[in-house]
Amino acid sequence: MTLPLASAPTPSVDRREFMRTSLLVGGGILLGAPAFLRAQTPRADALQVAIVGLGVQGRILLDAMLGIPGLNFRAVCDIWSFSRTYGQNRLGKAGFKVAAYADIEDMLAKEKSLDAVIIATPDFWHAPHTNLCLKAGLHVYCEKMMSNTIEGARSIVRTMRESGKLCQIGHQRRSNPRYRHALDNIIKKARLPGRLTNANAQWNRAVTPDAGWPKNAEIPADVLKKYGFKDMHQFRNWRWYRDLSGGPISDLGAHQIDIFNWFFQSNPTSVIASGGADYYKGREWYDNVMAIFEYTTPEGKARAFYQVLTTTSAGGGYFEQFMGDEGSVKISENPALTKVYREDRAPDWEKWVELNYIKKSAYVAAAPTAGKVDVRETAPLVAYELPIVLDKPLHQPHLENFFAAIRGQATLTCDAAHAFASEAAIFQVNPAVAARSAYDYKPSDFIV
Repeated sequence: MTLPLASAPTPSVDRREFMRTSLLVGGGILLGAPAFLRAQTPRADALQVAIVGLGVQGRILLDAMLGIPGLNFRAVCDIWSFSRTYGQNRLGKAGFKVAAYADIEDMLAKEKSLDAVIIATPDFWHAPHTNLCLKAGLHVYCEKMMSNTIEGARSIVRTMRESGKLCQIGHQRRSNPRYRHALDNIIKKARLPGRLTNANAQWNRAVTPDAGWPKNAEIPADVLKKYGFKDMHQFRNWRWYRDLSGGPISDLGAHQIDIFNWFFQSNPTSVIASGGADYYKGREWYDNVMAIFEYTTPEGKARAFYQVLTTTSAGGGYFEQFMGDEGSVKISENPALTKVYREDRAPDWEKWVELNYIKKSAYVAAAPTAGKVDVRETAPLVAYELPIVLDKPLHQPHLENFFAAIRGQATLTCDAAHAFASEAAIFQVNPAVAARSAYDYKPSDFIV
């Protein structure tokens, strides 16, 4: 039995309700609970779901969905039998009997009771697969980027509008309650950083070898060719090929540049970037990129620096930091990297500690020990922490939002139109690197 699907979701929980439910525990708010503590929706009332693409990201999404009640998995689809078998076995152990398909069109032709499809295929397949599912009358959760081309990304927005179906794009930080608390309450409501003037973000990874595959598990050459891959190595390492993806600035940077736009509440006006394919042999895309975006925010000019490095984990991992004249917010999916800093000139923050917007940190920055300190050096800042603990997989809140929207219980936090406005900025970074010059965005760049 398939649930009737809402044509338009009801408004999401407003900020007041969020604060009422979020600020209940003084020492920290625990979001999520063990699966055995959650009420399970009867199978007859479940949404019928298929997963297309069971590589690294598809498996992450699958594990996150297994913690969400009210879902019935019907099918898995992947051109690689190794991944299809994984999906069937993983879901079988969770109590689901699923059909396995090598081709998405075959799946759509045979699985007539589906409500939603999760797309986690390589980037160059995102638009074709998402458009197929939307046109088939299904709601879609599509991983970012929407496409490896801006034209492909635009096509998803158009199809979403024409079909009337929901399309959530996998910028999962948009549903992360820690990020939402930082923006809605610390930055907007309490205005603890003051006027935001700059931002800095990075994703640094250590050297990694090319991905391999198990012996005797190769995909036949004709199948690889049919689906756009020249060989098994390219299939397993598609993120590094220009015809298949946008490289690290797209694969990793898309998440964090999206946060620039979201927190600044505006699209960038220009970007200048530098990078190169300097380290790895045989990889087509830039293995390091540094970019500077300029913004005209509601409060004035701002600049954001972003770097993605694939040859070192130095520099503190992955995070975004928003700096204002009275404080700064450093946030990451890794809670250990998240801090809120107060500038000495800012009003006292004790009120916000009492209201549980922030909590005092056990960490205190060490003062300089050198015998002679430059008089221009600012004294160490007092650090605070966020009071919210996310006790569930990082992607689960975004998937929960998607399924709640299908039921008419929420609005999407990152539909295709909103995602396009963010991704349009990212599509211009690689060309800026190649041209060695700045790109000035036009308002029309962000509109479909």
